[in-house]
Amino acid sequence: MRYELIIFDNDGVLVDSEPLSNTILAAYLTELGHPTSYEDSLRDYMGAAVHRVHDLVKERTGRLLPADFDDTLHARVFAAFERELEPVDGVTEVLEKLVGDGVSYCVASSGSHERIRVGHRKTGLSRWFEDSVIFSAQDVGRGKPAPDLFLHAAERMGVAPERCAVVEDSPLGVRAARAAGMDVYAFTAMTPADQLPGATGYFSRMAELPGLLA
Repeated sequence: MRYELIIFDNDGVLVDSEPLSNTILAAYLTELGHPTSYEDSLRDYMGAAVHRVHDLVKERTGRLLPADFDDTLHARVFAAFERELEPVDGVTEVLEKLVGDGVSYCVASSGSHERIRVGHRKTGLSRWFEDSVIFSAQDVGRGKPAPDLFLHAAERMGVAPERCAVVEDSPLGVRAARAAGMDVYAFTAMTPADQLPGATGYFSRMAELPGLLA
């Protein structure tokens, strides 16, 4: 394999959380008087840290979200995860392949450490990801599309950016990986390829990923 480190996004790449979380986010914003459809939420917030929600609502309406917005949103999302969350089909086989080939990997997510862990526990992915290979936007000053999170992950894992490949499914994530000087493979199960410009390669099923990385 030509890469020394594979950096996975979490939501939508490892765990099939985007439909759940964006349905809940859209409903909550609408409940608060900011009408938002599921499609709006995917377009504006998929792949982003929660601070982007605050920033865009303030920019568009001049209003602040409630002080307990994050806690309420996370409680609703985590409850849905516990009921319904599943791993992305085929991701376990990809991880088994990387381990068998001796290739390092980690996760770099816009979600909080708690969100990552809740999702991994529910889906059985915890055994693949020790704390030392989990990186969150909480760890850096700026989330995606800034490159900070991916650069932080590479530095902590001891691998130069040009030797890393990122696996992403959102426009913000693809932009962040390119800004970090890394190759990026775009997973198109939810987002069409034409909405993920600049990726090194595209795939719609996890079974295709090892071949792209080889």
